Amino acid sequence: MRYIPVQYIDPVFRPPSEARSLILQVTNGCSWNKCTYCDMYTQPQKKFSVKPEEDVKREIEWFSQNYLGIQRVFLADGDVVALPARRLLNILNMIREYLPSVTRVSSYCSPRNVTRKTDEELKALFDAGLKQVYVGAESGDDFVLKSINKGETHQSTVDALNRLADAGIKRSVMIINGVGGLKFSEQHALHSAELANKTQPEFLAALVLNLPHGEARFQAGYNGEFVRMDQHERFIELRQFVGALELKSTIFRSDHASNQLVLRGTLGKDKARLLKEIDIAIETPERANLRAEWIRPF
Repeated sequence: MRYIPVQYIDPVFRPPSEARSLILQVTNGCSWNKCTYCDMYTQPQKKFSVKPEEDVKREIEWFSQNYLGIQRVFLADGDVVALPARRLLNILNMIREYLPSVTRVSSYCSPRNVTRKTDEELKALFDAGLKQVYVGAESGDDFVLKSINKGETHQSTVDALNRLADAGIKRSVMIINGVGGLKFSEQHALHSAELANKTQPEFLAALVLNLPHGEARFQAGYNGEFVRMDQHERFIELRQFVGALELKSTIFRSDHASNQLVLRGTLGKDKARLLKEIDIAIETPERANLRAEWIRPF
């Protein structure tokens, strides 16, 4: 068996679109790690830590010697932009030096960590190769954000996304269908659409709520007012969300493993078609492009 001198602390996550990317784990876990909907980094070994810079350099050098033609790199884990700009720049510059074929570096990104960077630092990160980030906005509604312990507000997320755009960094934004529950569904849908309209992200995705810690944890955040939605109710919420979007050229996807209804298009030119597909799922689900329940892990 071939020995690979690269350390990964499992589990390691990456967005579906990074399937062909080199996953370079430079941090472990998430520095916030308090969101009630997320269990990605809750295992004991996933406590937030930073890989020593010399280890990152050694791994990059090894990849440069053993894998030719690497074009994309995804920096893991969930909170890489929490690193100081200087340290991020060092990693990006090492990638440019040792992996010259790389055309794009990407990572997950929390709005709070954008706030801690100056405009000049964000532009320097883009110039050094950080071309795209994945931002889990989850909701644009302040009440929902507080209830799920996101640690962000509507405005903090808008500000961060717009500052990333000003630096030239592409944004892939995620919203969670059903995260507000039945009682707060409409405000979640409309304020999330408002967030997207204010920021015009290059990519937008709607995922479906999973409750890895059980409903009780959600009930605590919502003071007992959280009512879990069924699929039909989530389709209605998704229709409100897409209907309120006023986007110019955003690639929209609802094709994550959690999604029962698969949607793909560009907003706004495909808005009418996408709304029609959602309407079919609401009114005649047997005619809709639905995944079988056994395929979905959620």
